[in-house]
Amino acid sequence: MTNETPLQKLRAIMERLRDPNTGCPWDIEQTFETVAPYTIEEAYEVDDAIRRGDMDDLKNELGDLLLQVVFHSRMAEEAGLFDLDDVAEAISSKMVSRHPHVFANKSYDDAEAQTLDWERLKAAERKQKTGSDGLLDDVPLALPGLKRAHKLQKRAATVGFDWPDPARVLEKVDEETAEVREAIDTGDRDKIEDEIGDLLFVCANLARKTKVDSEAALRRANAKFERRFRYIEATLKARNEDIATTHLDEMEALWNEAKLQE
Repeated sequence: MTNETPLQKLRAIMERLRDPNTGCPWDIEQTFETVAPYTIEEAYEVDDAIRRGDMDDLKNELGDLLLQVVFHSRMAEEAGLFDLDDVAEAISSKMVSRHPHVFANKSYDDAEAQTLDWERLKAAERKQKTGSDGLLDDVPLALPGLKRAHKLQKRAATVGFDWPDPARVLEKVDEETAEVREAIDTGDRDKIEDEIGDLLFVCANLARKTKVDSEAALRRANAKFERRFRYIEATLKARNEDIATTHLDEMEALWNEAKLQE
């Protein structure tokens, strides 16, 4: 193994792990479906390392994500479908075809023209893959809800189906908020879910129109909530008070203290 590249070594390790006679029982019994959740989890851990600015951890997390690619590729190779080289060749071909201004003689007048041609190339790829011209055909169902909403809206915007500015989206937020109130008054759980879904979809659109990543914005809000709630817990603990019996008004006062400290 001394003359192998690191990637060749990793492929050989996965082949050993998947060996039906001498491999690891857990690795042998895995399928595309059972490995998929780990693949998604590793992608999030890469994102987390980047957000924390921990480059050493990022190296390790990228390795974990690479293992997922190797794992799926090995299972596909065993099934006679494709292998890791095919995966690398597919993405290489795609990147070359999507960058004619780098790998061919094409040039663009500005970034907007390049973006339009990028979308045209992606549309041609979608048609080749799905046999359909539908703009939304290959937006993955498994994406987180806000992320998928962003992609659906972005695709529709490429043909002009879009609000002209954030102000118009804010008007829609007000409209959807009113409809949520009306749904709550009816007590109809299905209607409430439907209207809250509409409100979340419009909020995702507002984030897109203001060039904010809705998932990142929500993660930021989650982190803010955690910091402030932990401040409440720590303060009450220092006072030997039980949070379970603390009045909401007192917890709100501590919340505002935490907010001021930030």
